[in-house]
Amino acid sequence: MLRRPASLTTLSVPFLTRFAPSPNGDLHLGHALSAITGFGLAARENGRFLLRIEDIDIQRTREEHVAHIVEDLRWLGVTWEEPILRQSTRFDAYRRAAASLLDRGLLYPCFATRSEIDAAVAIDPTGTDPDGAPLYPGLCKNLAPAETERRRANAEPFCLRLDMDRALKVAHAMSGGRSLTFREWTAEPGTTPDIIAADPARWGDAIIVRKDTPASYHLAVVLDDAMQGITHVVRGRDLYAATDLHRLLQVLLGLPEPIYHHHRLLLDADGRKLSKSLRHTSLRAMRAAGATPAAIRTTLRNASV
Repeated sequence: MLRRPASLTTLSVPFLTRFAPSPNGDLHLGHALSAITGFGLAARENGRFLLRIEDIDIQRTREEHVAHIVEDLRWLGVTWEEPILRQSTRFDAYRRAAASLLDRGLLYPCFATRSEIDAAVAIDPTGTDPDGAPLYPGLCKNLAPAETERRRANAEPFCLRLDMDRALKVAHAMSGGRSLTFREWTAEPGTTPDIIAADPARWGDAIIVRKDTPASYHLAVVLDDAMQGITHVVRGRDLYAATDLHRLLQVLLGLPEPIYHHHRLLLDADGRKLSKSLRHTSLRAMRAAGATPAAIRTTLRNASV
Protein backbone atom coordinates (compact mmCIF):
# COMPACT_ATOMS: atom_id res chain seq x y z
CA MET A 1 0.00 0.00 0.00
CA LEU A 2 1.33 3.43 -0.89
CA ARG A 3 -0.89 6.22 0.37
CA ARG A 4 -4.40 7.62 0.58
CA PRO A 5 -5.29 10.38 -1.89
CA ALA A 6 -6.70 13.46 -0.21
CA SER A 7 -9.58 14.31 -2.51
CA LEU A 8 -11.02 11.18 -4.10
CA THR A 9 -14.25 10.01 -2.44
CA THR A 10 -17.43 8.41 -3.74
CA LEU A 11 -19.13 11.79 -3.33
CA SER A 12 -17.12 13.11 -6.28
CA VAL A 13 -17.64 10.25 -8.75
CA PRO A 14 -20.71 8.38 -10.03
CA PHE A 15 -21.30 4.79 -8.97
CA LEU A 16 -21.87 2.03 -11.52
CA THR A 17 -21.00 -1.56 -10.73
CA ARG A 18 -21.85 -5.03 -12.03
CA PHE A 19 -22.24 -8.67 -11.11
CA ALA A 20 -20.68 -10.89 -13.77
CA PRO A 21 -21.13 -14.65 -13.27
CA SER A 22 -20.15 -17.40 -15.70
CA PRO A 23 -23.03 -19.68 -16.82
CA ASN A 24 -21.14 -22.96 -16.38
CA GLY A 25 -23.00 -23.96 -13.23
CA ASP A 26 -25.59 -22.72 -10.77
CA LEU A 27 -24.93 -19.91 -8.30
CA HIS A 28 -23.93 -20.73 -4.72
CA LEU A 29 -23.68 -18.69 -1.51
CA GLY A 30 -20.40 -17.10 -2.61
CA HIS A 31 -22.12 -15.68 -5.68
CA ALA A 32 -25.00 -14.48 -3.52
CA LEU A 33 -22.55 -12.59 -1.31
CA SER A 34 -20.95 -10.89 -4.32
CA ALA A 35 -24.26 -9.97 -5.98
CA ILE A 36 -25.83 -8.68 -2.77
CA THR A 37 -22.69 -6.71 -1.86
CA GLY A 38 -22.53 -4.94 -5.22
CA PHE A 39 -26.29 -4.38 -5.39
CA GLY A 40 -26.35 -3.04 -1.83
CA LEU A 41 -23.48 -0.65 -2.45
CA ALA A 42 -25.15 0.66 -5.60
CA ALA A 43 -28.34 1.33 -3.65
CA ARG A 44 -26.47 2.98 -0.79
CA GLU A 45 -24.47 5.21 -3.13
CA ASN A 46 -27.52 6.12 -5.26
CA GLY A 47 -25.77 4.38 -8.12
CA ARG A 48 -26.50 1.84 -10.81
CA PHE A 49 -26.16 -1.93 -10.98
CA LEU A 50 -25.73 -4.15 -14.04
CA LEU A 51 -25.78 -7.89 -14.72
CA ARG A 52 -23.24 -9.27 -17.19
CA ILE A 53 -23.02 -12.89 -18.30
CA GLU A 54 -19.40 -13.92 -18.81
CA ASP A 55 -19.95 -16.61 -21.42
CA ILE A 56 -16.74 -16.46 -23.46
CA ASP A 57 -16.27 -20.16 -22.68
CA ILE A 58 -18.79 -21.32 -25.27
CA GLN A 59 -18.09 -25.02 -24.72
CA ARG A 60 -19.04 -24.86 -21.03
CA THR A 61 -21.88 -22.33 -21.27
CA ARG A 62 -25.36 -23.74 -20.68
CA GLU A 63 -28.48 -21.70 -21.38
CA GLU A 64 -30.27 -23.32 -18.46
CA HIS A 65 -27.60 -21.88 -16.18
CA VAL A 66 -28.22 -18.40 -17.62
CA ALA A 67 -31.92 -18.80 -16.82
CA HIS A 68 -31.10 -20.09 -13.34
CA ILE A 69 -28.82 -17.09 -12.66
CA VAL A 70 -31.63 -14.69 -13.51
CA GLU A 71 -34.15 -16.64 -11.42
CA ASP A 72 -31.86 -16.91 -8.40
CA LEU A 73 -30.96 -13.21 -8.41
CA ARG A 74 -34.58 -12.11 -8.73
CA TRP A 75 -35.49 -14.47 -5.88
CA LEU A 76 -32.80 -12.81 -3.75
CA GLY A 77 -34.29 -9.38 -4.53
CA VAL A 78 -31.37 -8.28 -6.71
CA THR A 79 -32.44 -6.20 -9.71
CA TRP A 80 -30.47 -4.62 -12.54
CA GLU A 81 -30.73 -2.37 -15.54
CA GLU A 82 -31.57 -3.99 -18.85
CA PRO A 83 -30.26 -5.21 -21.17
CA ILE A 84 -28.04 -7.95 -19.78
CA LEU A 85 -24.69 -7.91 -21.58
CA ARG A 86 -23.36 -11.25 -22.78
CA GLN A 87 -19.65 -11.51 -23.53
CA SER A 88 -20.35 -13.84 -26.45
CA THR A 89 -21.65 -10.79 -28.33
CA ARG A 90 -18.34 -8.97 -27.84
CA PHE A 91 -15.89 -11.22 -29.67
CA ASP A 92 -15.15 -8.67 -32.41
CA ALA A 93 -14.21 -6.08 -29.81
CA TYR A 94 -11.86 -8.55 -28.12
CA ARG A 95 -10.25 -9.41 -31.45
CA ARG A 96 -9.64 -5.73 -32.27
CA ALA A 97 -8.04 -5.07 -28.90
CA ALA A 98 -5.85 -8.15 -29.14
CA ALA A 99 -4.80 -7.19 -32.68
CA SER A 100 -3.74 -3.74 -31.48
CA LEU A 101 -1.59 -5.27 -28.74
CA LEU A 102 -0.12 -7.79 -31.18
CA ASP A 103 0.69 -5.07 -33.72
CA ARG A 104 2.59 -3.19 -31.01
CA GLY A 105 4.68 -6.22 -30.18
CA LEU A 106 3.06 -6.68 -26.77
CA LEU A 107 1.66 -10.14 -27.48
CA TYR A 108 3.23 -13.20 -29.08
CA PRO A 109 1.84 -16.56 -30.25
CA CYS A 110 2.44 -19.54 -27.98
CA PHE A 111 1.97 -23.02 -29.47
CA ALA A 112 3.13 -24.93 -26.39
CA THR A 113 0.79 -27.52 -24.96
CA ARG A 114 0.14 -27.89 -21.24
CA SER A 115 2.17 -31.11 -21.16
CA GLU A 116 5.12 -29.39 -22.86
CA ILE A 117 4.99 -26.55 -20.34
CA ASP A 118 4.73 -28.98 -17.42
CA ALA A 119 7.72 -30.94 -18.73
CA ALA A 120 9.82 -27.78 -19.08
CA VAL A 121 8.88 -26.59 -15.60
CA ALA A 122 9.73 -30.00 -14.13
CA ILE A 123 13.28 -29.65 -15.47
CA ASP A 124 13.69 -25.97 -14.61
CA PRO A 125 11.10 -24.68 -12.08
CA THR A 126 9.93 -21.16 -12.83
CA GLY A 127 8.03 -20.29 -9.67
CA THR A 128 4.29 -19.78 -9.52
CA ASP A 129 1.83 -17.01 -10.25
CA PRO A 130 -0.62 -15.70 -7.61
CA ASP A 131 -3.08 -18.49 -8.50
CA GLY A 132 -0.43 -21.12 -7.82
CA ALA A 133 0.14 -22.09 -11.46
CA PRO A 134 3.72 -22.43 -12.76
CA LEU A 135 4.99 -19.33 -14.48
CA TYR A 136 5.29 -19.77 -18.23
CA PRO A 137 8.87 -20.87 -19.06
CA GLY A 138 9.06 -18.94 -22.33
CA LEU A 139 9.05 -21.88 -24.73
CA CYS A 140 7.71 -19.83 -27.67
CA LYS A 141 8.76 -16.36 -26.63
CA ASN A 142 11.68 -16.09 -29.01
CA LEU A 143 10.48 -18.15 -31.96
CA ALA A 144 11.81 -16.92 -35.28
CA PRO A 145 9.13 -15.14 -37.34
CA ALA A 146 9.47 -17.74 -40.08
CA GLU A 147 8.87 -20.57 -37.59
CA THR A 148 5.85 -18.78 -36.19
CA GLU A 149 4.38 -18.33 -39.66
CA ARG A 150 5.09 -21.95 -40.56
CA ARG A 151 3.26 -23.23 -37.49
CA ARG A 152 0.36 -20.89 -38.05
CA ALA A 153 0.14 -21.98 -41.69
CA ASN A 154 -0.06 -25.56 -40.44
CA ALA A 155 -3.06 -24.53 -38.31
CA GLU A 156 -1.34 -25.39 -35.03
CA PRO A 157 -3.45 -24.09 -32.14
CA PHE A 158 -1.94 -21.15 -30.29
CA CYS A 159 -2.77 -18.66 -27.62
CA LEU A 160 -1.46 -15.11 -27.37
CA ARG A 161 0.69 -14.29 -24.35
CA LEU A 162 1.66 -10.93 -22.97
CA ASP A 163 5.35 -10.07 -23.30
CA MET A 164 5.47 -8.89 -19.70
CA ASP A 165 8.89 -7.25 -19.85
CA ARG A 166 8.00 -5.20 -22.91
CA ALA A 167 4.51 -4.43 -21.64
CA LEU A 168 5.84 -3.02 -18.37
CA LYS A 169 8.27 -0.77 -20.23
CA VAL A 170 5.54 0.52 -22.55
CA ALA A 171 3.11 1.07 -19.67
CA HIS A 172 5.81 2.92 -17.71
CA ALA A 173 6.34 5.25 -20.66
CA MET A 174 2.61 5.72 -21.23
CA SER A 175 2.19 6.61 -17.54
CA GLY A 176 4.83 9.31 -17.69
CA GLY A 177 7.23 7.23 -15.62
CA ARG A 178 4.77 6.80 -12.74
CA SER A 179 4.50 3.51 -10.88
CA LEU A 180 1.52 1.31 -11.71
CA THR A 181 -1.14 1.47 -8.99
CA PHE A 182 -4.83 0.83 -8.43
CA ARG A 183 -7.46 2.35 -6.12
CA GLU A 184 -9.03 0.02 -3.58
CA TRP A 185 -11.66 0.36 -0.91
CA THR A 186 -9.68 -1.66 1.62
CA ALA A 187 -11.79 -0.58 4.58
CA GLU A 188 -15.43 0.49 4.63
CA PRO A 189 -16.72 0.93 1.08
CA GLY A 190 -17.53 4.56 0.44
CA THR A 191 -14.50 5.86 2.29
CA THR A 192 -11.53 7.35 0.49
CA PRO A 193 -9.84 4.51 -1.41
CA ASP A 194 -6.26 3.51 -0.77
CA ILE A 195 -3.65 3.65 -3.50
CA ILE A 196 -2.16 0.16 -3.90
CA ALA A 197 1.09 -0.66 -5.69
CA ALA A 198 0.44 -3.08 -8.56
CA ASP A 199 2.88 -5.86 -9.46
CA PRO A 200 1.86 -7.39 -12.81
CA ALA A 201 5.28 -9.05 -13.22
CA ARG A 202 4.30 -11.77 -10.78
CA TRP A 203 1.90 -13.11 -13.42
CA GLY A 204 4.68 -13.65 -15.96
CA ASP A 205 3.75 -13.83 -19.64
CA ALA A 206 0.04 -14.33 -18.96
CA ILE A 207 -2.41 -15.63 -21.56
CA ILE A 208 -4.41 -12.74 -23.02
CA VAL A 209 -6.12 -14.63 -25.85
CA ARG A 210 -6.93 -18.31 -25.35
CA LYS A 211 -6.55 -21.00 -27.98
CA ASP A 212 -10.27 -21.68 -28.12
CA THR A 213 -11.77 -18.18 -27.82
CA PRO A 214 -10.73 -14.64 -28.83
CA ALA A 215 -10.04 -13.47 -25.27
CA SER A 216 -9.04 -14.55 -21.80
CA TYR A 217 -10.97 -13.48 -18.73
CA HIS A 218 -8.39 -10.74 -18.17
CA LEU A 219 -8.81 -9.09 -21.57
CA ALA A 220 -12.59 -9.47 -21.69
CA VAL A 221 -13.23 -8.07 -18.23
CA VAL A 222 -11.23 -4.86 -18.69
CA LEU A 223 -12.78 -4.19 -22.11
CA ASP A 224 -16.32 -4.84 -20.90
CA ASP A 225 -15.92 -2.74 -17.76
CA ALA A 226 -14.68 0.15 -19.89
CA MET A 227 -17.40 -0.23 -22.52
CA GLN A 228 -20.14 -0.31 -19.87
CA GLY A 229 -18.68 2.63 -17.97
CA ILE A 230 -18.11 0.67 -14.76
CA THR A 231 -16.80 3.05 -12.11
CA HIS A 232 -16.52 0.56 -9.22
CA VAL A 233 -15.56 -3.09 -9.56
CA VAL A 234 -17.00 -5.11 -6.67
CA ARG A 235 -15.78 -8.72 -6.61
CA GLY A 236 -14.30 -11.42 -4.38
CA ARG A 237 -10.93 -11.32 -2.69
CA ASP A 238 -9.80 -14.23 -4.87
CA LEU A 239 -9.45 -11.75 -7.76
CA TYR A 240 -7.42 -9.19 -5.81
CA ALA A 241 -4.09 -10.21 -7.35
CA ALA A 242 -5.58 -10.20 -10.85
CA THR A 243 -6.10 -6.46 -10.47
CA ASP A 244 -2.35 -6.02 -11.08
CA LEU A 245 -2.72 -7.51 -14.55
CA HIS A 246 -5.99 -5.68 -15.22
CA ARG A 247 -4.45 -2.32 -14.43
CA LEU A 248 -1.59 -3.05 -16.81
CA LEU A 249 -4.01 -3.89 -19.61
CA GLN A 250 -6.07 -0.77 -18.87
CA VAL A 251 -2.97 1.40 -19.26
CA LEU A 252 -1.81 -0.37 -22.44
CA LEU A 253 -5.27 -0.07 -24.03
CA GLY A 254 -5.96 3.47 -22.83
CA LEU A 255 -8.97 2.42 -20.74
CA PRO A 256 -10.35 4.27 -17.70
CA GLU A 257 -9.40 3.17 -14.19
CA PRO A 258 -12.22 2.07 -11.89
CA ILE A 259 -12.17 1.92 -8.10
CA TYR A 260 -12.02 -1.63 -6.72
CA HIS A 261 -13.53 -3.35 -3.71
CA HIS A 262 -12.59 -6.99 -3.12
CA HIS A 263 -14.99 -8.37 -0.54
CA ARG A 264 -14.47 -11.27 1.85
CA LEU A 265 -14.80 -14.88 0.68
CA LEU A 266 -16.99 -17.62 2.07
CA LEU A 267 -15.15 -20.81 3.04
CA ASP A 268 -16.33 -24.36 3.61
CA ALA A 269 -15.53 -26.48 6.66
CA ASP A 270 -12.17 -27.42 5.11
CA GLY A 271 -11.19 -23.77 4.54
CA ARG A 272 -11.77 -23.90 0.79
CA LYS A 273 -13.44 -21.11 -1.15
CA LEU A 274 -16.98 -21.98 -2.22
CA SER A 275 -16.97 -22.97 -5.88
CA LYS A 276 -18.92 -24.75 -8.58
CA SER A 277 -16.04 -27.14 -9.27
CA LEU A 278 -16.19 -28.43 -5.69
CA ARG A 279 -19.97 -28.86 -6.04
CA HIS A 280 -20.90 -26.69 -3.11
CA THR A 281 -24.64 -26.46 -2.55
CA SER A 282 -26.33 -24.20 -5.09
CA LEU A 283 -28.80 -21.45 -4.32
CA ARG A 284 -31.28 -23.29 -6.51
CA ALA A 285 -31.00 -26.40 -4.33
CA MET A 286 -31.28 -24.34 -1.16
CA ARG A 287 -34.38 -22.65 -2.53
CA ALA A 288 -35.92 -26.00 -3.41
CA ALA A 289 -35.22 -27.18 0.14
CA GLY A 290 -37.26 -24.28 1.54
CA ALA A 291 -34.66 -21.54 2.13
CA THR A 292 -35.92 -17.95 1.99
CA PRO A 293 -34.07 -14.84 0.78
CA ALA A 294 -34.08 -13.55 4.36
CA ALA A 295 -32.48 -16.77 5.57
CA ILE A 296 -29.82 -16.54 2.87
CA ARG A 297 -28.94 -12.99 3.88
CA THR A 298 -28.73 -14.03 7.55
CA THR A 299 -26.45 -16.91 6.60
CA LEU A 300 -24.20 -14.54 4.67
CA ARG A 301 -23.95 -12.13 7.60
CA ASN A 302 -23.04 -14.95 9.99
CA ALA A 303 -20.80 -16.98 7.68
CA SER A 304 -17.14 -17.54 8.50
CA VAL A 305 -14.53 -16.08 6.15
